[in-house]
Amino acid sequence: MKLDEILQDIHALREGLLVFERRYGVLSETFYESYISGEEPADDAWVLDWSEWAGTYEIWLRRRDQYREIIRSLKERFQTLSALIERTARRETIHI
Repeated sequence: MKLDEILQDIHALREGLLVFERRYGVLSETFYESYISGEEPADDAWVLDWSEWAGTYEIWLRRRDQYREIIRSLKERFQTLSALIERTARRETIHI
C-alpha cells in the first residue's frame, strides 16, 4: 500500500461522512458517541442511514489510526516531516 492511497481513502470516507453530517445536522463524532451507546433513530427510515454512517465512521477511524502510525514510521525513516513532504510534494511513491 502507498501513503497516497491511505490519504485518498481518508478523503473519500470524509466526503461520505459530510453527506450524513449535512443531512442530519451533527458531526459524525457526536452521532457516533450516541449510536454506540445504544441510541436509536427517531424515524425508522433513518435506520439504514445510521448503520451506514456508523460503519463509515468506524472505517474512517481505522484509516486515520493507520495513517498516524504510518506517519510515525515514515518520520523515523526520513528523519523529519519536511523530508517526507519534499518527496510527497514531488509525487514520489512512498511505499509503506
